[in-house]
Amino acid sequence: MEEEAAVRRKFKALAPHLNERTRRLWAATEASSFGYGGVSLVARATGVSRRAIQAGRHEIEAEDVLPEGRVRRPGGGRKSGVFHQPDLPQALESLVEPLTRGDPESPLRWTCKSTRRLSRELSELGYSASSRLVGALLQEMGYRLQGNRKTVEGKQHPDRNAQFEYINARVGQEMRAAEPVISVDTKKKELVGNYANRGKRWHRKGASPRVNEHDFPDPSVPRAHPYGIYELTRNKGFVNVGTDHDTATFAVASIRAWWRAEGGRAYPKARRLLITADAGGSNGPRLRLWKWELQRWADELGFPISVSHFPPGTSKWNKVEHRLFSFISLNWQGEPLVDYETVVNLIAKTTTAAGLEVSSRLDRRRYPLGRKVTDEEWAKVNLVRDDFHGDWNYTIRPRRKA
Repeated sequence: MEEEAAVRRKFKALAPHLNERTRRLWAATEASSFGYGGVSLVARATGVSRRAIQAGRHEIEAEDVLPEGRVRRPGGGRKSGVFHQPDLPQALESLVEPLTRGDPESPLRWTCKSTRRLSRELSELGYSASSRLVGALLQEMGYRLQGNRKTVEGKQHPDRNAQFEYINARVGQEMRAAEPVISVDTKKKELVGNYANRGKRWHRKGASPRVNEHDFPDPSVPRAHPYGIYELTRNKGFVNVGTDHDTATFAVASIRAWWRAEGGRAYPKARRLLITADAGGSNGPRLRLWKWELQRWADELGFPISVSHFPPGTSKWNKVEHRLFSFISLNWQGEPLVDYETVVNLIAKTTTAAGLEVSSRLDRRRYPLGRKVTDEEWAKVNLVRDDFHGDWNYTIRPRRKA
């Protein structure tokens, strides 16, 4: 039709200069000039939807003037996929979580799966999410596209992936049974004093904190040893900040402190506890003292404590690293850790958009180095090793009281 062709030419010339609002108002004006059938004619010629044209007509008739800079009322427009599927982010996280990787000191993570593949897998689960929406959600959840990086830490153990799958299955089983599951580790020790802390934060111009020019690791400089406990089910963190040494006794004392402060109340009907830990440091699988201290605590609790260790060189896969420690580092970046109270307070103020809550306490007790577990003491540890990699997966059962 001649009129339709004329409208098409006009729109083609004007389109680059129109925003969403002026486009619908112009289309509505054109439609009104044709009378009956004008809306359909303009919609065919321009591609502007009938609904948008009708909305433009209502705005003109009501003399509805929007605030400057806005093209629609607050809350207008098509709702996102998350609005109609509120559990979509959790479903997406469950697809990528077993395969996520990242630096334990960084809040960023990355996944091996493409957004198109994740979109297809979500569709199979009954969700509707384009690859573009998947990409946007991954960005919001802290994932990023990253290139290669030299992070391979020596020779990989042949059962590495099998252990990952074993831990993942075991954790899922315990969480479904409503039993407590925690991820533990010691964050890197921090200098306490007026020393520079990496990162930046907002200050008035010229008012940034002044710190010592040098921060040499002199033995006399106080250190903070934050031992973290992350609860997978409740998305809560607990950090025991030690002032002495990071020993196996300190590690178990920190977990015991979490249980007394929070865990016991959160899981009053607990029948067992599962701990995931890395393969080194104060909670390493080869340390007799770690298992001896767990035995003493299991005797107090009256139920078994199971431990699964991540293979050597894979500590960054432990949940406590990228769900707790990374956000603590992000929260206190650029803030000098002038004293222990500042360390504790900054840790306790750490939160995330996903609802992470963190509590922290200061532990000034002494944890001397060099404690050895004798063969006689070791023989009394009620240790039951799993069939699969009993060196990494084991349970310590309480001993019968005499």
